[in-house]
Amino acid sequence: METDELAESVLTHIDVESFTPEILKQDKSEFSTTRKCYSNFKKRTFAIFVASKRVPGPPTETSPLWLCCDEMFLNSLSIHKHVSNMHANEIEQLTTAALDLMLSQSQGEKEMDEVKFKDLSSWIPDTSHLLEEELSNGPGEVLLYYCYCQIQDPQLICSWQRELCSKLHLTGKVRVATEGINGTVGGTKRATSLYITAMLSHPIFKVMQVEDFKTSDGGVECFPELKVGVYKEIVPMGVDPDIISYKLAGTHLDPEEFHKEVQSLLEDGSSKNDTILLDCRNFYESKIGQFKNCLAPDIRKFSYFPDYVDQNLDLFRNKKVLMYCTGGIRCERGSAYLRSKNVCKEVYQLKGGIHKYLEQFPEGFYRGKLFVFDERHAISFNSDIISDCRYCGAPWDKYKLCSTDFCCQLVLSCSSCRQKGLTACCPVCQAKEQVPSHSPSDERTKREECECTDSRPRIPKDML
Repeated sequence: METDELAESVLTHIDVESFTPEILKQDKSEFSTTRKCYSNFKKRTFAIFVASKRVPGPPTETSPLWLCCDEMFLNSLSIHKHVSNMHANEIEQLTTAALDLMLSQSQGEKEMDEVKFKDLSSWIPDTSHLLEEELSNGPGEVLLYYCYCQIQDPQLICSWQRELCSKLHLTGKVRVATEGINGTVGGTKRATSLYITAMLSHPIFKVMQVEDFKTSDGGVECFPELKVGVYKEIVPMGVDPDIISYKLAGTHLDPEEFHKEVQSLLEDGSSKNDTILLDCRNFYESKIGQFKNCLAPDIRKFSYFPDYVDQNLDLFRNKKVLMYCTGGIRCERGSAYLRSKNVCKEVYQLKGGIHKYLEQFPEGFYRGKLFVFDERHAISFNSDIISDCRYCGAPWDKYKLCSTDFCCQLVLSCSSCRQKGLTACCPVCQAKEQVPSHSPSDERTKREECECTDSRPRIPKDML
């Protein structure tokens, strides 16, 4: 039996009408055939869900294998039946989300068409009443924000962002995708204020609020340039957003709620071993600042996080998970991926991330610095130093780039050790420093990972 026919036969046993979402009752005139539309979406969602459970088989096997709920399925019929019987609610949730998105696109189509044909300048704030010096000189700050929303024309938003930031003399990085926008920009406070106003006045980002923009001391000097681009994901997790959507994210806890959860966890101590406080950032971020008693995976990139989850499923089995990251965006996709594995009892995430938590609890349960992806490397809300110099072990948390050419690793080397010439990220790079470059025109590219990385497991196996 062909795969499409098999999926069709399994889906005939699902009562489509009983799953019809409330969203379709709002305005059926938007679709010519609501029932057919929903049925088609459910079939497509079902197929995508099954595909996400596919795993590579042994070298001797040519037929595909599927892994779901810790059970291996050897043929398409068995995995289809399993998903139909055990994951009907998730299929419904995914289908509803897809139709919700389609409806919002349909309702906003006219508004978006008007935006497309308008000159981009209509979305640029009027600065004619300001002197150029008022935008480029004065007290500065850095904005950090994200917004998950449907963007039909990412290139248009990209062009608008580039013109907007240039007009306001902002530097930084902005990622645009069909799933939303993620940015961190620096400039004068007058300029960042105008930027926020422009964002909130745009019809696509009207779901945002002023509180969604996290601010910290800084300015244009925090970024070497302005980078605006269109990407598949607004945060690079390496998993197709159509397969694992942010709409499946865990339950959001505001800083006060999260603070109480952590307090309860710390007070109960070992008696509360059914809860995991999970840091889903990279190891060099958690090294200089983290919540007490957290699980901080030894991974170098967020794109390693899905593999980390896959290889540590038993760690999360039947556990309540409290997740956190810098500003909240990595938790959106990270918690969705964790939930897709169906092993956790509950999954929660810190709304607004560490940044918002520290604004309210600077002397709370997060100790040390908050790593940021700009020239500052870290910002401080408390005076604790939880890390040390890699050479002498003295308390130290100020990152510098490895001094070896073509290496982009960060190193914690205290002032005393740096004066001794110990400025590389590891002994391998330190030894390279003694060898002169072959030629000034050496065209080797900078490496995000150096040879010393090979000594560390790419995906660690953790135990609590």
